[in-house]
Amino acid sequence: MSTIRLTAAQAMVRWLTRQMAEDGAPVVAGAWAIFGHGNVAGLGEALHAHREAFPTWRGHNEQTMAHAAIAFAKQTRRRHAMMVTSSIGPGATNMVTAAALAHVNRLPVLFVPGDVFAGRGPDPVLQQVEDWGDGTVSANDCFRPVSRYFDRIERPEQLVAALPRALRVMTDPAECGPVTLAFPQDVQAEAWDWPEAFFAPRVWRVRRVRPDPAELEAAAVLLREARRPVLVAGGGVHYADAADALRRFAEAHGLPVVETQAGKSALPWDHPLNLGPVGVTGAESANALCREADVVLGVGTRFQDFTTGSWALFPAGARLVSLNVNAFDAAKRGAEPLLADAQAGLEALGAALEGWQAPAFDEGMKARWFALVDPLTAAPGPEDNALPTDQQVIGAVQRAAGPATVVMGAAGTMPGELHKLWKAGRPLSYHMEYGYSCMGYEIAGALGIAMAEPGADVICMVGDGSYLMANSELAAAAAMGIGFTVVLTDNRGYGCINRLQRATGGAAFNNLLRDARGVRPPAVDFAAHAAALGAEAVKVGGIAELEAALAARGGRDRPYVVVIDTDPDPSTPHGGHWWDVAVPEVSDRAEVRESRRGYERARAGQVRA
Repeated sequence: MSTIRLTAAQAMVRWLTRQMAEDGAPVVAGAWAIFGHGNVAGLGEALHAHREAFPTWRGHNEQTMAHAAIAFAKQTRRRHAMMVTSSIGPGATNMVTAAALAHVNRLPVLFVPGDVFAGRGPDPVLQQVEDWGDGTVSANDCFRPVSRYFDRIERPEQLVAALPRALRVMTDPAECGPVTLAFPQDVQAEAWDWPEAFFAPRVWRVRRVRPDPAELEAAAVLLREARRPVLVAGGGVHYADAADALRRFAEAHGLPVVETQAGKSALPWDHPLNLGPVGVTGAESANALCREADVVLGVGTRFQDFTTGSWALFPAGARLVSLNVNAFDAAKRGAEPLLADAQAGLEALGAALEGWQAPAFDEGMKARWFALVDPLTAAPGPEDNALPTDQQVIGAVQRAAGPATVVMGAAGTMPGELHKLWKAGRPLSYHMEYGYSCMGYEIAGALGIAMAEPGADVICMVGDGSYLMANSELAAAAAMGIGFTVVLTDNRGYGCINRLQRATGGAAFNNLLRDARGVRPPAVDFAAHAAALGAEAVKVGGIAELEAALAARGGRDRPYVVVIDTDPDPSTPHGGHWWDVAVPEVSDRAEVRESRRGYERARAGQVRA
């Protein structure tokens, strides 16, 4: 058997360069790295040797460079991923939040944190977590509950089994998610005689699971008998590249479609069968259908509480059919499971339902919805001196958007307002991280999207709170010569949670800067800050100036940040649904007691599992 002598780190990187997706590009497109003790000598040297075939990008924060990797994977429909490596200790644990984000959203990323010495000779080393009850523990054990596959490589030859296992999970439609290969620094540098066959090129194909005939028949029977069916499109539609299959299915059967946060843009906003966003942040048109539905066909959705209105949106007697590639998701809440890839499943279900037409529904609901909300996004008149609302900002961005635009966000006000108001024209033109809703994802995520889709007009919608949490990858994007637009709405605090606090009877407290103890609201010059990180930045005074700034955004080789002050109080008053946020049973405040009574009334309509 022919062999080649390499260190474990060299073998890992060499092997990754030989693993191809069906489009001929590597599954793992390269590495994000912040070096320190634990990965600089071993992996650093290996990455340098392969820097042309396997590029390495330098981040400024371990969590946010992982967010960029995750956004890249999402925008490529999980066909490609990135590796993210850090030193031991804080560098590694900084990535745990990102691993959780990837886990919740079912997105592939390869985490390779450095680890303490497998040989334990110099223990305890700098930044080592010691557990005096378990000598095998390191900081990297934090990754276990938020990894789909976890392994600690304590001998070089363990990579022969571990690396294919890692790629199997990352490319498996059902098990897809983050993989962690904790890599002790001494093992990285240790050499072994590797079989040359181990490095033979391999193509990892997307598995399209076909439905079981019995499950297919059961689902078809339920739909044929339905009087008020509705289809809920989730993120799995995008990951399976099933937008066309969804459109054909809906058109063939006249079935109305509503969209989750992850599923939004699966159908164009103006398609007559797209009734809009569903759930807590949903349109009245979509939610009205769901409130009356007797059969709910979920396609590629995990039925998160924002989709289901905390399980108070669908009627108690409604039957669920869950077409999902993951058996865990397909069987939730007593659903009739249809275990299948979204594309293959819709095609098979369409054939089983040949000749069936869904009963007619009120097609005027959609027009009535837009008649309510379109005025909210319209530009204010010249006599209006009030601070702009978030809805007006969204309207300005919408008017500036084109076919190549991808609007994105993650947390705070923007997910809810964009879900209701944004008019997405093509698949993957709406990128919302709302599984983990992680503040700080936005700017790094915009960078990842721009790397995945270089021709896209990426517009990041972010509030001042999220911006202050994580903005350092503006500097990375500027250094890399990657342009995207950031619309930074400054409402001087956490406006979204302030509204939730007040809606549940709480006093305004510790969310807006004006309500925080010992805080003198600072006049943060966000434009100057962004410019200091290498972005081009401008502060605008209103919607007209925002529109002018957006019109000038094209052709830049660095981030372009537009800052605008907004009113923290207004939100879209139309649509939406109750969300289960527990209100205290006992309080000295009358507002909380009244909110609790409303909470108990709402919970009475909650369908229990």
